[in-house]
Amino acid sequence: MADIHTPPSGPTVRTAYGNLAGEVAGGIVRYLGIPYAAPPVRFAMPTAPASWPELRRANEPGDCAPQVIKDFPGLDVVPLVGKGGIGGRDYLKLNVWAPVAAGPHPVMVFIHGGGFVIGSKDAPIQDGSAFTASGVVCVSMNYRLGIDGFLPVPGAPTNLGLHDILFALHWVQDNIAAFGGDPANVTLFGESAGAMATADLVTSPLARGLFRRAIIQSGHGAMVRDIGVAQRLVRKLAKILRVAPDAAGFAGMTDEAAMQAIEAVSKPTARIDLRDAEGREPVFGISRFIPVHGDEVLPLPPLEALKRGAGKDIDVLIGSNADEMNLYFVPTGVRAKLKGFIGKLMARWIIGKSHPDAGAVLAAYGLGRKGVSVGDAFTRALTDLVFRWPARQYAAAHQGKCWMYELDWRSPACGGELGACHGMELPFVFKTLPLATGAAGLAGENPPAELAERVHALWVGFARDGSLPWRPYDVTTRQVFQLDRGEAISEPVMPAAAHLPE
Repeated sequence: MADIHTPPSGPTVRTAYGNLAGEVAGGIVRYLGIPYAAPPVRFAMPTAPASWPELRRANEPGDCAPQVIKDFPGLDVVPLVGKGGIGGRDYLKLNVWAPVAAGPHPVMVFIHGGGFVIGSKDAPIQDGSAFTASGVVCVSMNYRLGIDGFLPVPGAPTNLGLHDILFALHWVQDNIAAFGGDPANVTLFGESAGAMATADLVTSPLARGLFRRAIIQSGHGAMVRDIGVAQRLVRKLAKILRVAPDAAGFAGMTDEAAMQAIEAVSKPTARIDLRDAEGREPVFGISRFIPVHGDEVLPLPPLEALKRGAGKDIDVLIGSNADEMNLYFVPTGVRAKLKGFIGKLMARWIIGKSHPDAGAVLAAYGLGRKGVSVGDAFTRALTDLVFRWPARQYAAAHQGKCWMYELDWRSPACGGELGACHGMELPFVFKTLPLATGAAGLAGENPPAELAERVHALWVGFARDGSLPWRPYDVTTRQVFQLDRGEAISEPVMPAAAHLPE
């Protein structure tokens, strides 16, 4: 818990719930672990935090949402997702990095990734100091994950994790001016699951007026489920936990039991069918826990809402990395092991769990052609199906201004095979490359600091006034700015386009 008795070492600000003291270093004031909501009550909507009568030192980040972080072959993932932990319940908090200089400054609010089951506002690679050094008030938040945040349990509100994010955005509107931020100039940005949440909230009627720009990093709006389909997961988890499949049944579970159940249903071999009526599973097995549509947060699937004009007043920057799925299949050795006849069967089985015509998908990516390995066809197909083409579909559906980027710089990690994998843009965006450098670092040895300067500057310029040095995306020219190359290209239609819903 934050120490409210020790004399402060930095500036103080007045929020709606009490006074906070920050810590100053290098022209940046850092405030950690600010409660934007009360400790969450399972399956209840977020509520306001208790006020504090004395000056509170905001120098401790506090808990993260309950989660278990496992080792990843050959890579240090702690800088990317944090250390995890189980036990703390007072975790609906946020961090603020603010310039010492008086505002108003543009505001950037970051939503962390982690498949809606792991991740934290305190992951080191997402430190907001560089943004603040560039004249931005930067905010990052925790939100409910897994069963507590994204399981549509009968008798409980749906999309509670998104409700938490919305609650934090209201906190920003009410309080960020005290930190020198401009509440009329807020950019919401996120990576992976955080990007999915950002993409969804662009279309949400509950988010109107809470932000004017959005940056969607390796995410889009297609990873949502119908509530009825998602409730198959409710019944599966209830069976594992031996509880009734409703809010009363789940209410008494411990965090430890919840983590064990999440691990059980997350295994590739878990017997759970989350395909829709057309035989499609929009997440391709990456996570069982995603937002649902058909409630007050997302009345419509986000792409349908975009086509009807939802979010048209929000400027959007959306993009992907050239080799997204390498993160999952290169360090684990899966890509290398998929070869020969058995490899073809395995590739078809894996994709077939999420797509009704796996054979046609793999053929479209060269399987069967001379010089194309099973592992390469499989990985490239999933990269486009899961991330790259759905991001282009989102850009095409958005009725307002929308720009598209792609990270084309390829990491030398994993013997030069990791490439521009999922998460690779983060240390460039946040200018935290040293945390991703080294033998076990995502960016390998000697990543280009100059690229970090350029990418970071693009994000800051967009947040400041919506400016970017290339034309918005349209379906005719398909302008995509390649970050390493430093220029926009007219991108061809991907083979995945013929194998995904329009």
